[in-house]
Amino acid sequence: MDGKNVRLHYRFGGGDPTKINESAAELVALAPDVIYAQGLPATGALHQRTHTIPLVFTQVADPFGFGLVDSEAHPGGNVTGFVVWDRSIGGKWIRLLGEVAPELTRVGVMYNPDTAPYVLPLIASAKAAAGSLAVIECPVRDDSEIEAMASLVAREPHGGLLVLPEPFTNAHRDQIIAQSARFRLPALNPVSGAAGRGALLSYTFAFDPRQPVAYVDRILKGELPGDLPVQAPTKYELTINLKTAKALGLTIPTTLLARADEVIE
Repeated sequence: MDGKNVRLHYRFGGGDPTKINESAAELVALAPDVIYAQGLPATGALHQRTHTIPLVFTQVADPFGFGLVDSEAHPGGNVTGFVVWDRSIGGKWIRLLGEVAPELTRVGVMYNPDTAPYVLPLIASAKAAAGSLAVIECPVRDDSEIEAMASLVAREPHGGLLVLPEPFTNAHRDQIIAQSARFRLPALNPVSGAAGRGALLSYTFAFDPRQPVAYVDRILKGELPGDLPVQAPTKYELTINLKTAKALGLTIPTTLLARADEVIE
């Protein structure tokens, strides 16, 4: 795509590690002036291949812990961007599920371990906040495993599902929502737009596309990514799907409805 003074090259990994790595290699080989990446797998794959081309990321958790930056205040190197949430968010997700479905006795935590190396702190924070709830890890790598794990969690009454946001679960969002409905599992899916497609709850950061665009612009004008601090989210959004709640036989507390940014009826 050509603009007046900018040429854009883009690649889409689709949650496939092989494709993500191939796309990263192709982009680095083009030697662009700056690269914008979404998510840890793409950012990590790019960072492995270049320490000179400026990289601006979004939707990355814990960039310091994964060696992308020297610190969030002073990134150093060629990488900066916008983190998606802090590690304690897993506990918030568990508590929200407990509010909307107080009879829950266990929650399955669904993720693909091949595409989400950063989920361990999220799982740990979820377990720490679970109280008497049993937390069942549900690793999945394809649609058949999504179905199998949903069936496992639903084998006994009062099960729920927490879907960790990462490339695979994002790409298979509709399948996960369909299996949650099939097995009558109250589910929280943090991906933006999930509740609009039938998920019971969504709680995620409010993405402002102007932020990475502003950083890319500043880098193209001569600033160094290592001098631009990594920024944390300033707003989270809660969406509740009342139609899905009704199908599950749940009554959403009025206090929770009052806190919601969007209620889908």
